[in-house]
Amino acid sequence: MIRVLLADDQPLVRTGFRMILDTEPDITVVGEAGDGAAAVRECGRLRPDVVVMDIRMPVRDGVSATAQLAADTRVLVLTTFHLDEYVVSALRAGASGFLLKDVPAAKLAEAIRVVHAGDAIIDPAVTRRLLGRFARLPGPLAAGTAGTGALDRLTARETDVLGLVARGLSNAEIAAELTVTETTVKTHVHHLLTKLNARDRVQLVIVAYDAGLTSPS
Repeated sequence: MIRVLLADDQPLVRTGFRMILDTEPDITVVGEAGDGAAAVRECGRLRPDVVVMDIRMPVRDGVSATAQLAADTRVLVLTTFHLDEYVVSALRAGASGFLLKDVPAAKLAEAIRVVHAGDAIIDPAVTRRLLGRFARLPGPLAAGTAGTGALDRLTARETDVLGLVARGLSNAEIAAELTVTETTVKTHVHHLLTKLNARDRVQLVIVAYDAGLTSPS
C-alpha cells in the first residue's frame, strides 16, 4: 500500500484529492497538511511514501519543504503555469515529479505510483512550457550531472531514448514509439542515468534541453 500525504493550503483541494485517491486499491491517504511547515512535521510523524505538494503555501512554501524532505521521501509537486519560477526552484530542491494542478484523476494516481517506484514523472506540458524556458538559465539547474559533453558517450539508441524522455514520455510510450519492449527502455534509461550522472528522470530532461535534443515546441 502506498502511503500518501496531501500538502495544500486549500481544504477543498485536499478533500478532492483524497476522494480521488480513496478509490484506488493500492493508495491510502495517511494525512494532510495546510502549509509546508505542517507537511514537514506530518512527514516526520506519519512517514508517508509520497507527498503530493503544492508549491505556494503559507508559513513555509512547498519548495522549502521539498528541499528538506526529498532526501527521504518522494515528492510530487503540483503547479500552475503562472508559477514558473517556483517550479524551477522545486526542481533544484529534488522533487520527483511535476504535474499541473488540474491533472485528471487517473493521471494523479498513476503519477503517485511512478514516483513511489523510484522513477520521476513530468507532465509534458510542464516540460514544454517550463523546463524549456529555464533549462539554459545560468546556475546548476541539474546540479551534479556530468554535463552535455557526456552525450558523446551515448549510443544512438540511448540518444533517441533521452530525447523521448525529455518530451515527457513514459517508458511504455517510449517502447511503443521505438517498437521495443518496456524492459529494453528501462535498461536504456538506467544507462543514461549512469553515463550522465543524473539522479533521476527530471535531470535527464534538463540535460536533453541543454544539449538541444528537444525544444519547448
